[in-house]
Amino acid sequence: MHEHRAVLLAEAVDALRIRPDGAYADATFGRGGHATAILARLGDRGRLIALDRDPEAVRAAQSIRDPRFSIRHARFSALTQVLLESSAGPLDGVLFDLGVSSPQLETAGRGFSFRTDAPLDMRMDPARGESAAEWLARVTEAELRGVIKEYGEERFAGPIAKAIVGARARGGIRTTGELAGVVAAAVRTRERGQDPATRTFQALRIHLNQELEELSVALPQARDALAPGGRLAVISFHSLEDRIVKRFLRDEARPQLPERLPVKATEMPQPRLILVGKPVRPAAAEVNANPRARSAVMRVAERLA
Repeated sequence: MHEHRAVLLAEAVDALRIRPDGAYADATFGRGGHATAILARLGDRGRLIALDRDPEAVRAAQSIRDPRFSIRHARFSALTQVLLESSAGPLDGVLFDLGVSSPQLETAGRGFSFRTDAPLDMRMDPARGESAAEWLARVTEAELRGVIKEYGEERFAGPIAKAIVGARARGGIRTTGELAGVVAAAVRTRERGQDPATRTFQALRIHLNQELEELSVALPQARDALAPGGRLAVISFHSLEDRIVKRFLRDEARPQLPERLPVKATEMPQPRLILVGKPVRPAAAEVNANPRARSAVMRVAERLA
């Protein structure tokens, strides 16, 4: 099993303010770093419900033999349904650790990384949806350019899309190595230390797994699942994710005013969430020990009555 270091481990668990008899949800189990730390702070009456869309993560979770813990194979946009089926009442905390885990990146057959040549898959759940190779075999150049530009924030989206479509006409792209080579030939320059294919691989992964759409659907569900005083903690790894989280928490921390109706100052509704502290980033020591933590940022909010 590939080692996976949970990012902002202590900071995230501290932010949830674990109550020994509380009920919590880990919406992105991964390899269980945060879940294990939460369980260590729970008492006999505590409960932790975990979700993950990756069947390998679910298999890893089954090694946790603890009556306080349960795991469900589900996207985190299914949080409400999972909680209903689990007969879980209001939660005292919900954690999202977004992004890709080390085992996903380092297992060549998953097709997430360009560092080893492997089948071009990129699906969080290999049993659902199209693989990256299948999608690239049918997508139009215009749609591909839009995905790479929007989700990869790639300034060379046009030349890359054109090169990929051209390669498809010459026999297709079936492996990560073939895709990385096509992208590298189309990118004229790149920041020092960054592979030319980095942004394109990110864009395809986000699109295929509907990562931003999933997050937008899941955040309101997490808010609604919290008991008064419950905490929501979200760890993001790139600007597109963090922008969604930041805007959601900002909007929820404002009073929910009725449209076109006058409201007296004494009748102002209370916001549903209150922001807790400032955004948290990994300390230098953590980044040195785990370079993948360098882009992480955690935002925390608390549910109001």
